[in-house]
Amino acid sequence: MIRTTLAAAALLAAAPAFAEPEAYALDASHSQIVFNYNHLGFSTTWGMFSGFEGEIMFDAENPANSSVNVSMPASMMFTGWEQRDQHLQSPDFLDVAANDTVSFSSTGIEVTGDDTALITGDLTVGGVTQEVVLDAKLNQQADHPMENKPWLGFDATTTLLRSEFDAGQFAPFVSDEVNVIISIEAQKAGA
Repeated sequence: MIRTTLAAAALLAAAPAFAEPEAYALDASHSQIVFNYNHLGFSTTWGMFSGFEGEIMFDAENPANSSVNVSMPASMMFTGWEQRDQHLQSPDFLDVAANDTVSFSSTGIEVTGDDTALITGDLTVGGVTQEVVLDAKLNQQADHPMENKPWLGFDATTTLLRSEFDAGQFAPFVSDEVNVIISIEAQKAGA
């Protein structure tokens, strides 16, 4: 029994240590979510969210073991025209008076290449939660040249159907599909 216990302990000591995911806080000043949709076939309307908060638990050795959680107020949305912003924040669309929080929490990551992955997660908009998949790319993992801290940069894209979030007013004339482009930076927490 003692020999078996010693042998097991020796095997565990010789086994490679698995790294745990490390926490990275989003850099609000360099993280944006840009979206666009077709307006009546005449134009493409653009908007943006910025200044939001979140955390990435990043496992460099096993990216599938990583996770991301992000939240922001929908009232931070900006399209460049105040009246449109107010309309998009009204009960016709996002109804920010009733529920101002937009959030995303990953539920799984499928690594698709050396620096690419599909990130599945729960997106909540206006109190409605739907599963979405982000097509993500790790742009860079390195020390930030000015901050001298470990830093990450990611881009991701997805397409949403706003009607799935009870925000489908005027569809299909105003496109139900909303294209989403995400670019974020994150700094290692506590570094």
